Amino acid sequence: MPRWKPDSRQRLVVAALGLFAEQGYDDTTVAQISERAGLTRSTFFRHFADKREILTAGQKALSRLLAEGIDTAPADATPMMAVAAGLERASGEMTSFNRELGPLLRAAIEANEELRNREALKSIGMAAAMVDALKRRDVAEPAAQVAAEIGVLAFKRGYARWADPARDEDPGELVTHTRAAFDELRAAAAELH
Repeated sequence: MPRWKPDSRQRLVVAALGLFAEQGYDDTTVAQISERAGLTRSTFFRHFADKREILTAGQKALSRLLAEGIDTAPADATPMMAVAAGLERASGEMTSFNRELGPLLRAAIEANEELRNREALKSIGMAAAMVDALKRRDVAEPAAQVAAEIGVLAFKRGYARWADPARDEDPGELVTHTRAAFDELRAAAAELH
């Protein structure tokens, strides 16, 4: 039996997303994912309850990081400034591994309705974590919800730009892209009234 390696979770994620993109989510089994990753099924189940969970593997960590950034923003920060701090915190933790997963994840999600639904739930979870953090700062529910939704959209837009394989130049850090997306969305929101 292979020894449980520290990077087994990442190996399973890469193997699963590759198989989802190649043969479809429905036609991919846990056994195939484990085999491609060079691991056992029992190792798979140490990390994930099922193959669906792979797509939300980083959701809890991402939501936690967004909330931590909001929680640690200066006391006098506006709700939007606090969300910007959350985006900075979460984006700053993303590595080249997260960037490389982008195209694989996008291909898998676009090919399967269940995965598109799970992706929507991931966005809802991110927004909920930010709303809760903003409410701890005594931000009213409507303002917290609007700020959080802009934050989710900024993160998704920034991540899409950062992970775009068609970009010729060095993508730099994710935080640069989420910051730019957030600024664009704030400017767009200002034009609405």
